[in-house]
Amino acid sequence: MCKPNQHPDNMDSRIKAILIAEGSADIEPELLSTSKALASGPSTAGPGAGIGSFFFRSGGHLVRLEHRRDPDAALIVRRIDEEAAVGGMYGGSDDAGDARIAAGIDENGDTGNAGDVDADTHTAGNGDGDDVVIFYKGRELVRGRIEPALLHCPEQAYITLSESCIFDCTFCPVPKLGGRTKTADEVLRMVDDAYRTGNLRAISITSGIERSPGEEVTRAVDLVKSLTKYNLPIGVSVYPTGDSSIRLKEAGAVEIKYNVETMDREIFGRVCADMDLDFVLASLKDAVSIFGRNRVFANFIIGLGESDRTVREGVETLAGIGVIPILRALNLHPLRPDLMNVCPDAARPDADRLLRLARFEREVLDAHGLRADVAETMCLPCGGCDLVPHRDV
Repeated sequence: MCKPNQHPDNMDSRIKAILIAEGSADIEPELLSTSKALASGPSTAGPGAGIGSFFFRSGGHLVRLEHRRDPDAALIVRRIDEEAAVGGMYGGSDDAGDARIAAGIDENGDTGNAGDVDADTHTAGNGDGDDVVIFYKGRELVRGRIEPALLHCPEQAYITLSESCIFDCTFCPVPKLGGRTKTADEVLRMVDDAYRTGNLRAISITSGIERSPGEEVTRAVDLVKSLTKYNLPIGVSVYPTGDSSIRLKEAGAVEIKYNVETMDREIFGRVCADMDLDFVLASLKDAVSIFGRNRVFANFIIGLGESDRTVREGVETLAGIGVIPILRALNLHPLRPDLMNVCPDAARPDADRLLRLARFEREVLDAHGLRADVAETMCLPCGGCDLVPHRDV
């Protein structure tokens, strides 16, 4: 147990796994509205669409959490200058070690994980964000800072083109939200505003499907051509077509992401009835031949009821064709209660499972000579939603 006044300052892989597993935190609105700590705003893409979030950085790791006001939430975020009052509310900082023990961390802060990333300059007290402490089940867990988001995530303009989708994957709220499609001029203005901050490091484009996959690919190709003037790496995530990889590569994209969603074929048939897993896998293999190794990715949802064995086999399959899987914790969205009708065992994975599978993925990537930490765009360099091999584990 930590000694009195000895605080668990830095996030490590196990603490990050706990934060991802919980997924949301009670946080004061003031922390989301100050000029120094800007919430990313509601996402318009994928399973997290329509839900507001914020980013927390500590010890070289970054995590994205949904924000809500709930005094009974497992995770409570408070400014460090309010620590004494909050600590008193929860029994005092002398008990801070209890949460660390629950996280599997000894008195010296060691998790026993040799793959943990060393703390860098992004620790509590540095940068422009608000310094905060996160309490887990009433005990202090970790300190760090709120990280301002640029467009959807830190240091990237990560923009959704079409905020609607003709596909109806039962874990995804996008078809229910019926969002709009941004114009090219609108996207260019957004990127230009982000570029003017001096903090833009990459441009990432994703999209639902307003009318057809082919139309979305054409929209992305035209936009990528217009964005190359910024001389920044550009990544694209869309549903593939027969020629989407070569067209996007020739337009100027450097990385591509086609999501498999799940590698459990029986579950895939229930939750993604409008999609073709074999076609996505073939498209990923083709993309590797065009974009190269370490430049092709696929989101892989954990928590739909699949077994660890299925995940391990899926990771092996994807890495075997040169694709880096992004293991993404299931987000149970209030607009998709029907998910439970087709996946009655669906549940957000716990921290132990997330950490176990992330460590397995790193072993597989190492065996195949792949590196998740060389990615320049989209999810992997952000890492807010996932345990990223070679960065977090």
